[in-house]
Amino acid sequence: MAKAIQYTPAPIQPGQRLDAATQQAEPALQEALVLLTELHERGGLELGIKLLRGGEGLTAAALEKVTGETSTNLLRNLVEVGKLAGAVDPRELEILMTAVGGGVKEAARNVELGRRPSLPETLKLLGDPDVQLALGAALGLLKGVGASLREQREQQGRTD
Repeated sequence: MAKAIQYTPAPIQPGQRLDAATQQAEPALQEALVLLTELHERGGLELGIKLLRGGEGLTAAALEKVTGETSTNLLRNLVEVGKLAGAVDPRELEILMTAVGGGVKEAARNVELGRRPSLPETLKLLGDPDVQLALGAALGLLKGVGASLREQREQQGRTD
């Protein structure tokens, strides 16, 4: 009678895992390399590194890359977005972005299916707990934006 053969497959080495992952992601890696090359050739990588480090020469590097009124506005807008990003609690932003992602999926599904609720169906949706929660969040956003706008107007001495 035949004896059973003992076989233990060799453990997969980290290099083999990396090779397999690289082969699987080859199209994405090629596109990423094109993007990196473009950023490098245009000085975008250097500017990005300086932005992350916040080191010396940041302003000069940024101004070298952007000239003209449009670019100046772009730079100012980026600074304002940076201020906003610094002021927002990352946990709150994560919650909101996850919720927006779920909303976009639901919206895309409705568009794909051609759903167009009638007025009675829309009124019925107002009783849905998920819709009520989203409305509460949207109204809270509007209230916060309105309060900030009012404060800015008051600081400017306008009360129109």
